[in-house]
Amino acid sequence: MKAILRRNNFFSSFLILGFLILLSGCRSSVSSGLKNGDLLFVTAKESGLSGAINNVTQKQKKASFDHIGILQKDKNGTFVLHAAPKGGSQKQNLKDFLKDQSDDGQKVVVYRLKPEFQNNIPEAIDTANSMLGKPYNFNYILDENSYYCSDYIERAFRKNHIFKLEPMTFIDPKTGKTNAFWEEFYAKKNLKVPESEPGCNPNGLAASDKIERIKEL
Repeated sequence: MKAILRRNNFFSSFLILGFLILLSGCRSSVSSGLKNGDLLFVTAKESGLSGAINNVTQKQKKASFDHIGILQKDKNGTFVLHAAPKGGSQKQNLKDFLKDQSDDGQKVVVYRLKPEFQNNIPEAIDTANSMLGKPYNFNYILDENSYYCSDYIERAFRKNHIFKLEPMTFIDPKTGKTNAFWEEFYAKKNLKVPESEPGCNPNGLAASDKIERIKEL
């Protein structure tokens, strides 16, 4: 009987060890090939707020994004620093970040600073961490008390001029008039459409000549 119990305990321990090894492999595969400071761009949807953002900001035929975060790899794991409508400026586990995008039917594309600019990454991540906890900027008009996604990333790299603010536009390129979604969006807030005011967006950041596309996760 004791021999049977020992065999059962050995078999159980073997299964647990195998499971832990498998789990470790799954975790490492998610972040495999990713580097500290990588930029994670989320593909845009065709409708709603996502589609409206992309409609007036898309600059490249092969790139259409509505969200962005920066990767932080440290001794505690792999995280995404980003500003989102749910949770504001936050530090989220990479696996959870990817699941959220997948659940919404969106993909994640990795961009990376070109080698000559990568020395700016540690300071940018420190700056991004210093901005955690601020609420999301639902007006998309720059202020110092809340951030939207590309605003959060632009600020993280601002000291090193990796990205730049540009005059915002809400003009539908197909009609030459203010996009109907944005007219209604700002009317509900009793705000004037901030046409030509300084700002940024994920598509604009993706077009920077200081970063390069790496792969799709």
